[in-house]
Amino acid sequence: QVQLVESGGGSVQAGGSLRLSCVSSGNIISSKIMGWYRQAPGKQRELVAAVAPGQSTGRSTDYAGSVKGRFTISRDYARNTVNLEMHNVRVEDTGVYYCNAGLKKVLSTWTPGNIWGQGTQVTVSS
Repeated sequence: QVQLVESGGGSVQAGGSLRLSCVSSGNIISSKIMGWYRQAPGKQRELVAAVAPGQSTGRSTDYAGSVKGRFTISRDYARNTVNLEMHNVRVEDTGVYYCNAGLKKVLSTWTPGNIWGQGTQVTVSS
């Protein structure tokens, strides 16, 4: 059973930066679409960013409109890790961030895979 373990969450002031990491216990980083979701209190879980397998980074990534230009998703094949660099964070970025493996995109809709991490809390204060 493949496991995903997130780290890097914490508290930060608005305008600051955080780096989240997701380590996989199995070698799925290179074969599956990986993504970060977040869930704010009282809201549904939403996709933040996704990255497809392959060497290129430009066309293989996708971002929620609210984080485009501020967040960057990347994968480190050697460490079986997917990272989420968060810059210029906002109060509305607060939530639990979950790593997910095996996303699929049908037309313009993303569907999460069935492998989830336990989540890491990000709290942004004004």
